[in-house]
Amino acid sequence: MAKVAKLARLTLTDDELAAATEQLGKMLDHFADIDALDLDGLEPMMQPTPLANVMREDIEADTLDRDEVLAAAPSAEDGRFRVPPIIGLDE
Repeated sequence: MAKVAKLARLTLTDDELAAATEQLGKMLDHFADIDALDLDGLEPMMQPTPLANVMREDIEADTLDRDEVLAAAPSAEDGRFRVPPIIGLDE
């Protein structure tokens, strides 16, 4: 479990590591119980309830004024919102 925690970049105390190891063991036991079930003749299902997309008509409507929205933004540049960079920053 220590290797899994390291791969997940988790820092666990010895007590947390012991608890996580016990919980993982219980999950694996439960999976073994599920694997032991006789499921012959049962159809596989992706969802327990039927799914249906709710669609609405696409109706053109009035929108907010771009200049008014950008004026309320903390920072704007060249007609767009300016946001702080998030890619390439050193941690």
